[in-house]
Amino acid sequence: MGFYDYSVKDTSDNDVSMKQFEGKVVLVVNTATGCGFTPQYKDIEEMYDKYHDQGFEVLDIPCNQFAGQTPGTDEEIKEFCQLHYNTRFPQMKKSDVNGDNQLELYRYLKSQKGFEGFGKGPAALAMNVMLKKIDKDYKNNPDIKWNFTKFAVDRQGNVVARFEPTAKMEEVAECIASLL
Repeated sequence: MGFYDYSVKDTSDNDVSMKQFEGKVVLVVNTATGCGFTPQYKDIEEMYDKYHDQGFEVLDIPCNQFAGQTPGTDEEIKEFCQLHYNTRFPQMKKSDVNGDNQLELYRYLKSQKGFEGFGKGPAALAMNVMLKKIDKDYKNNPDIKWNFTKFAVDRQGNVVARFEPTAKMEEVAECIASLL
């Protein structure tokens, strides 16, 4: 199976097939409203505004699996994002990205691009220290490590990059621009 064979639920509990994104560049991101990385919504919205007319889509999937940083209902999450970050890209139903109840889409994405580290810098160091306390073997499994992990999917449905939340948003934007 490939990217276009999966679907997720939107906030109204309707199926959203990845087939509708055929021929487009997609950024799939698990988000949170109460995380230190939440300001990335601003950068994601700026990318969406800049590139949407060129065939760029964002698949925003809120997730509450990381320190409970996405409390509230789907409607409350959507209101928060629109009020604080003026988001206009579609938001999906709050879902799990790891574990027994994870979305099958995430199982697929992680099989295509595993964890390769947090990079360098203070945020990367902090994430490494924190995750060692949670999962001593975190470096050796493809699980999503935290909120705002992003996957870039090209126009043919290939998962071409995985960006951990510590990645510079400029790098994400450069990747997206190169795929358009």
